[in-house]
Amino acid sequence: MGEAILVSLIGAVGAERIRISDGRAEHGAAVAQRHGVRWCATNTEAVDGVGAVVIAVKPKDVGALASEIDGVLDAAALVVSIAAGIPTAYLESRLSGTNPVVRVMPNTPATIGHGVSVLSAGTSATAEHLDRTEQLLAGTGTVLRVDEAYQDVVTGISGSGPAYVFYLIDALAEAGVLGGLSRDVALDLARATVAGSGAMALASGEHPAILRERVSSPAGTTVAGVRELDERGVRAAVIAAVDAARARSVELGRDLT
Repeated sequence: MGEAILVSLIGAVGAERIRISDGRAEHGAAVAQRHGVRWCATNTEAVDGVGAVVIAVKPKDVGALASEIDGVLDAAALVVSIAAGIPTAYLESRLSGTNPVVRVMPNTPATIGHGVSVLSAGTSATAEHLDRTEQLLAGTGTVLRVDEAYQDVVTGISGSGPAYVFYLIDALAEAGVLGGLSRDVALDLARATVAGSGAMALASGEHPAILRERVSSPAGTTVAGVRELDERGVRAAVIAAVDAARARSVELGRDLT
């Protein structure tokens, strides 16, 4: 995900203006060489004198990283965090300056420019800081804004959502194999069907229930299939999955030390 954000940043400001650091030195140096950005051996070197910093580490490592760069980071530098479940207040408490902090929940399709990145402002972040963050992340795909109180449910929908969609693609393909198709053909059908349906939902702007009804002829095959999904509780299971991911995001924020 960090590399996907990096590609977007290069498009926004140019490779020559970007520095990166990575706890895995060999990996970080390879990424820097691949994209033509500057590799820094330490986190403090990477943030010294910059106008914006993107924190792309595991949630458990955010506190230590913030404490490490505090004192080196310019007090006015924009801090953007993509760590799941980490509130802006936590980052602000680890930074002694008045840094504007923006929390972002991206998702994996950002790696191909078709992701969703959802922004929330911390206490010192203004609309201008959100505008700047949106510009920096434009290359990842769709960028939306919500109040931070909704970031945990955003995590459950768009953050974890690609996994649910991949799960569905796998299930559709398995059904095709069960029906006698080769696995390659079944996978092609499943992938293209999900991609096309998502694109149609976006392009039409109509409620998915209306789009579903247009596929469902009276007493037809689709109605029979949807009835089976309802009887097996698929809709309820998806809602429960999103809520479980939301609850886990809340736990990540509460487990901070």
